[in-house]
Amino acid sequence: MWAYTVGFTVLPHVGGFLGWFLNRKEIPAWYEKLKKPSWCPSRRVFPVAWTMLYTGMGYASYLVWSDLGGCSSKAIVPLGLYGAQLLLNWAWPPLFFGARNLSMAVIDVLCLDGLALGTLCSWYRINGLAALLLLPYLGWLALATCLTIRVWKDNPEHKAGKSE
Repeated sequence: MWAYTVGFTVLPHVGGFLGWFLNRKEIPAWYEKLKKPSWCPSRRVFPVAWTMLYTGMGYASYLVWSDLGGCSSKAIVPLGLYGAQLLLNWAWPPLFFGARNLSMAVIDVLCLDGLALGTLCSWYRINGLAALLLLPYLGWLALATCLTIRVWKDNPEHKAGKSE
C-alpha cells in the first residue's frame, strides 16, 4: 500500500516540476521586469511553498482514493474534481510564463479556484483530514489569484500574450 501513498503524493509534483522546468528561463528574462505589488512574495518562496502544497494535496488525494476503495464509481466526482483542478494548476505556468498571456492566466486561476473549492467540499464528506490538508492550498491560491489579477491589471501591455 505504501507504493500507492508515494505515487499519489508524488503525482502533483510531476506537473509542477515540468511547469517550472519548461518555463524557468522566462522568470529572470521576463517575470522580473513585470510590475508587481509590494506584497508579492520573493521568488525563493515559491518552490518551497509549492513543494509543501503539492505534498499535502497529493497525500490528501491518496486518503480520499483509499477511503473510497480505489477507483470506484464513488471516486469519479471527488477525484475528477481533483484531477481537473490539478490540470488547471499545471496549465498556469505555461500560460503565464510561457505564452506570457496574462488574460488566459487570470481565467485559468479563477477556474482553478472554483474547482479547488469544489474538491475541498467533496472531500470533506469523505475524509476530514484530506479536506484540512487542502486548506493551505486554497489559502495560497487566494494569494496567487490576487497576485495574477494585480499583475494583469498593472501590465496592460502583456495581457494578450508574447510580445518580446
